[in-house]
Amino acid sequence: MSSRGWTRRWLIDPVEIREVNFRGSALKPSDRPQEFFPHIAVAGRSNVGKSSLLNWLLRQNLARVAKAPGKTRMLNFFLINRSYFLVDLPGYGYAKVGRALQEEWGRELGSYLATEERLAGVITLIDVRHGPTDLDLGLQDMLLAHGKERLVVLTKADKVKKGKRTNMQFQVQKELGLARPPLAVSVKTGEGRNDLLRLIDELVDEWRATRST
Repeated sequence: MSSRGWTRRWLIDPVEIREVNFRGSALKPSDRPQEFFPHIAVAGRSNVGKSSLLNWLLRQNLARVAKAPGKTRMLNFFLINRSYFLVDLPGYGYAKVGRALQEEWGRELGSYLATEERLAGVITLIDVRHGPTDLDLGLQDMLLAHGKERLVVLTKADKVKKGKRTNMQFQVQKELGLARPPLAVSVKTGEGRNDLLRLIDELVDEWRATRST
């Protein structure tokens, strides 16, 4: 994402989510929605707060907040403002599922991240209290290997003091080789929602720009 474009978008209001249509769940490419809208995928380790964050963004309880982590077993597609898809990816790192299902997740998710031409970027969620795990680092390596745009977001910002949060932002920026510190958000306090929407807008705009040249 270019710093010039990012600065331009940051100075204006984000495009609010006005319309959400759940378009289904799928693993295999043939079962996914076929419209040529850009995809913004959301990925994170189980219990990082992914479903809560999606509901917070959408202002609807469409992404189920499960009582136990690891319940998202498909790619879930939400069409936003008839403009782009938010794609809820299966949580990773949850051990209490069968090996065959874990292998299927890994195969289909890896294929999606590597080959989906509509993928404009991946929002990767990391718990601000703990920083990147080995599984988080593995996902970052995969995205870098396939040249995918990364938008790193630190969740549960209300759980730590401001000084620790700032330190973690700079630590994660350095560890992941990011151009700027990752955004910290809190579903509980509402912090960071407009900033995250602006960054999503930027990813969508840049994807469209590359298709028009």
